[in-house]
Amino acid sequence: MRVIGVDPGTAITGWGIIESSGNELKMVAVGTIITAAGTPLSKRLQIIYEELTKIIEQWQPSAAAIEELFFSKNAKTALAVGHGRGVAMLALANADLPITEYKPLEVKQAITGHGGADKKQMQQMVKLLLSLDDIPRPDDAADALAIAICHLHSARLRLLE
Repeated sequence: MRVIGVDPGTAITGWGIIESSGNELKMVAVGTIITAAGTPLSKRLQIIYEELTKIIEQWQPSAAAIEELFFSKNAKTALAVGHGRGVAMLALANADLPITEYKPLEVKQAITGHGGADKKQMQQMVKLLLSLDDIPRPDDAADALAIAICHLHSARLRLLE
């Protein structure tokens, strides 16, 4: 199974592709889509959609996982993330990928076993679970990999039910 994980945003959208074979997880590709500050929102959203579409075409995932929007104290930030999340979901849906959404707490629990894990713990576990030499940078890329890992772990559990 090949999964794309997406950590949405309008300034930076992280993405990561992981493959599972039995109990082994392997990172296939990882990166970010960055839009320049000062670029009109409509153009930023277009860039995210077009780049994510190219990534999907290139790497051919069979499923997608995306982080659910959580309510932030800053409504303006939450709204901006929501815009980026919307176009990311559109790109995934237009590729006919099954999409599963995960709350940040669910991702933390799946990766570290603890819903209150901090960013450093998450990054170290992503590095360990994927047998990487270094933690993927920036944080958005590591977060996207964590979302994909969460999906693969959840898929395994669903098979056991």
